Amino acid sequence: MGLFDGETRRSGTAATRALSVTSVETDFVEKVYQNIAGLYDYTYGPTLHPGRLEAIKKMAIRPGKHVLEVGVGTGINLALYPRNCRVTGIDLSSKMLAKAQGRIDSKGLHHCEVAEMDATKMSFADDSFDVVYAPYVISVVPDPVKVAREMYRVCRPGGRVIILNHFKSANALMGRFETAISPMTVHIGFTADLDLHEFLKQAELNPVSIEKVNVPKMWTLVTVVKE
Repeated sequence: MGLFDGETRRSGTAATRALSVTSVETDFVEKVYQNIAGLYDYTYGPTLHPGRLEAIKKMAIRPGKHVLEVGVGTGINLALYPRNCRVTGIDLSSKMLAKAQGRIDSKGLHHCEVAEMDATKMSFADDSFDVVYAPYVISVVPDPVKVAREMYRVCRPGGRVIILNHFKSANALMGRFETAISPMTVHIGFTADLDLHEFLKQAELNPVSIEKVNVPKMWTLVTVVKE
């Protein structure tokens, strides 16, 4: 049973409510990540690493299972996966993917593969993966709801959808600050004011757990089990 049973299903005008004051286009997002590809591991690496480790634990990956990482970027997560599973990573940025492939080759991560793909329209069949994971990507994609629904679609029944991301603070003062800075933070790879509850409602996701991670605990780890 999820945390929000009976609450996360779309109703009324919920689907038309803004998730963020900032809207972005696919071309803009691709350009941002092409530009920061060379610096990504240094700027978003160590500070966000504890959340990555917690996400891996939540996946409960068993031998032979297939993981999809949405927004694989430079492949910073790839070495964290057990070698007895399969990992497919997708991303829009060719520069990011070049770095990810370099990681695969240099570290001998033969259980991993990457491909250029738009997460809002994945080419995978329904029920293809045991775990579908989006690390630090939902708050920058042009349509986070569509990405989340695609993640759910390609996840097998009984599998896990894991979302690790920054969402707007429940603290009123901090929330207003995040809304104010969101038009600026999008230029470094994320919107600061994505509304978690509304996102879950519109995406029709019913999480079994929601946890705060990293230091300070400004990031959220959401776990959904597909019914």
